Amino acid sequence: MFGLIGHLTSLEHAQAVAKDLGFPEYADQGLDFWCSAPPQTVDHIKVTSITGQQIEGYYVESCFLPEMLATRRIKAAIRKILNAMAHAQKQGIQITALGGFSSIIFEEFDLHQNKQVRNIELDFDRFTTGNTHTAYIICRQVEEGAAKLGIDLKKATVAVVGATGDIGSAVCRWMGSRAQISDLLLVARNQERLQNLQAELGYGKILSLEDALPQADIVVWVASMPKGVEIDATSLKQPCLLIDGGYPKNLGTKIQAPGVYVMNGGIVEHSLDIDWKIMNIVNMDAPARQLFACFAEAMLLEFEKLHTNFSWGRNQITIEKMEQIGQASLKHGFRPLLSFVGS
Repeated sequence: MFGLIGHLTSLEHAQAVAKDLGFPEYADQGLDFWCSAPPQTVDHIKVTSITGQQIEGYYVESCFLPEMLATRRIKAAIRKILNAMAHAQKQGIQITALGGFSSIIFEEFDLHQNKQVRNIELDFDRFTTGNTHTAYIICRQVEEGAAKLGIDLKKATVAVVGATGDIGSAVCRWMGSRAQISDLLLVARNQERLQNLQAELGYGKILSLEDALPQADIVVWVASMPKGVEIDATSLKQPCLLIDGGYPKNLGTKIQAPGVYVMNGGIVEHSLDIDWKIMNIVNMDAPARQLFACFAEAMLLEFEKLHTNFSWGRNQITIEKMEQIGQASLKHGFRPLLSFVGS
């Protein structure tokens, strides 16, 4: 049995879909109410691999909303994730993916120290961030997206914005050892972490966002978009491939210019038989045929009976694990989303 812990994109979104999720009494409630709302199991999912193998799982709505971080309700955000994890474990689920901000909150606030949630002692081996599969899919989107645009990776400069994060650092490792790009530009806010990453990689240039973007043939954006940051699309190369690996996806609307091609990063397409309703609610362009790669990781681990925290901790993703989950992804029928936003 696999599990997916997710959340909605905003208070407005949550109010709009509360009825569809099965708790209509939440629809007229404000942020304070959502801060105290318990997690809910809202979907029973059945998945059939292209191999014919069948698995089942549950979707757990954490009732976390991004506004909780924006309004500094940090304790509420932490409580949401821990309660959702305890809820999933109580259901007897062997492997559960922490989707969206769930894994970020877990890592940023060091929730490893919070094993006891009321009468449940969390078994962290039952949870995965899904970041290994996400990083693998983004790298494949870089490689195949570049080919679609006629960008020669061996001559290309790739900028990774958010390079020191879990997914960003994994993408950097792949770019140098597997994609064999010409130049790698490392962009992040924490200079000490950037220097440590550069030393680990043995390659890459540390640059500011303003200096990196005009030099890049490909931009992998796996950082949050700070308020007030505007990108001058006319300063980007033509063609330029931009992989939006953030959540929620918004670069396609923020950056529109001739020759700039935006791809929603970390999304997989599939032809699997998946019986669920939740993807109609979380803003997928083709909910019957697309899902987040982090969620797909939980399905893959259940298919392969790898009931372990495959993706866990900061900057622990290896090339070997990316290749392992990538092989399972292909085996069971997932492939990277390769369409451009608006096309």
